[in-house]
Amino acid sequence: MADRGSLKLVGFIFATVTLAVMLTTGMVVKGYADGAYSLEAASSGGE
Repeated sequence: MADRGSLKLVGFIFATVTLAVMLTTGMVVKGYADGAYSLEAASSGGE
């Protein structure tokens, strides 16, 4: 079994990654809500 110190380190790493993903997702969702991004703009053809 792993000792307590390494388990705390692994838990801290997972918590940091989870927080970073949540913040990034929140910023992207807020950007879509504010209209900064548009799904239609990605398909700007030659017309």
